Amino acid sequence: MTLKEAMKSIKPASQALRQQAKQRWDQVAKPLGSLGVLEEDIIRIAAASGSLAVSLRPRAIVVMCGDNGVVKEGVTQTGQEVTAIVAGNMARGNSCVCLMARQAGADVIPVDVGMACRDAVPGVVNRKVAYGTKDFLEEPAMTREETVKAMEAGADMAVELKERGYVLAGSGEMGIGNTTTSSALLSVLLNMDPELVTGRGAGLTTAGYNRKVQVIREGIRIRKPSGEDPVDALSKVGGLDLAALTGFYIGCAACGLPVVLDGLITGAAALAAVRISPDVKGYLLASHVSAEPAGAMVLDALGLKPAISAGMCLGEGTGATALFPLLDMAAAVYTQMSSFDDIHVDAYEHLV
Repeated sequence: MTLKEAMKSIKPASQALRQQAKQRWDQVAKPLGSLGVLEEDIIRIAAASGSLAVSLRPRAIVVMCGDNGVVKEGVTQTGQEVTAIVAGNMARGNSCVCLMARQAGADVIPVDVGMACRDAVPGVVNRKVAYGTKDFLEEPAMTREETVKAMEAGADMAVELKERGYVLAGSGEMGIGNTTTSSALLSVLLNMDPELVTGRGAGLTTAGYNRKVQVIREGIRIRKPSGEDPVDALSKVGGLDLAALTGFYIGCAACGLPVVLDGLITGAAALAAVRISPDVKGYLLASHVSAEPAGAMVLDALGLKPAISAGMCLGEGTGATALFPLLDMAAAVYTQMSSFDDIHVDAYEHLV
C-alpha cells in the first residue's frame, strides 16, 4: 500500500457508533462514567472498528526496530548493536514485552525496518529500508524517499495484521538512540525548546543528558526541519522506526484497526501521523503517560487520555501490553453487565 493510497482510504471513526457505545455504557447498571478512561477506550474501539459488539482478540504488538546514526554523538549509554540483540530476544519470546504479552494474551511481532546489522535476525520480520540512519549532525537522517518507504512498510504491516484477522493492535519500538530522535521530532512538531522535551532516556548521566540536548538543538539548527511538514521533520532528525510507526498508524486507520500507543516514542510518531492525516486520531488509544518529560505533552497534543500512570518508560510496547488486560475487564462490563432495566432500577441521570 502506498502512502497516498493509505491516506485516501482513511475515513473518520464512526460518530454514530461512538454515540451508541456511549448509550450502552449509560445503560449499564453502575454509576455513570465510573470506569473513567476505560469507558472512553471501549467507545473509541467500537467507533474505530465499526462494530458496537467490541472484540479485543486476537491482538498483537508490532515493534518497529531501527538504528540511529546519531548514537555516534554520545547520546546513549550503549552501542547500537544492542538493537539487534533485543530484537532477537523478542523473536525468541524472551524480552520484557514478550513476557508481559504472554500474560496479556497478545502476540509480539518485531519488524526490522532499519537495524544496522547486515545479517537477518531469525524470527524478525524483514522490512529493512536502510542499515540505520545517518548522524543528523552530519547529514539528514534519511532521504525523503527512505522516509516514505519506511512509512509504507509500516502501513503494510497494519494491512497484514488486518488480513491475518487481528482486531486490535498495540505498538512499540526498539532502537538505541530513539529517545533522541523522538525528542528532536517533538521539539519540531510542538515548536518547543529541546530541553523541555528531552529526558535521560535509558539512564544518562547529567553530562550525557546535557550532550543529548546540545545535539538535538544543533541538529535542528543545521537541518532546519519543517514543523509544517512531518515527513520532512522525520527525514531530517527522525528515525526509520519512527517513520514506520507513523505509517503503521496511518495504515491502521486506513483499514479500521484500533491501535494502542506505548510511550513517548510511539506518541511522537502518532503525532506525526495525525498531523499528516487528522482522522488517524480516531483510531488511537493511549495506554500510559511516559515518565519522560514530554510524555504528558505529546498526549495533550494528541488529545488522548492515558489509562495508566505508573512511571513507566521501558518502551518495546510494554505500556500498550499493560493496557490490554484492563481493556478486557472493561469490555466484560460493557458486554455482560446487566442494564438498569434488567434489574428494575431507575437509571442514573447525567447532571448538568
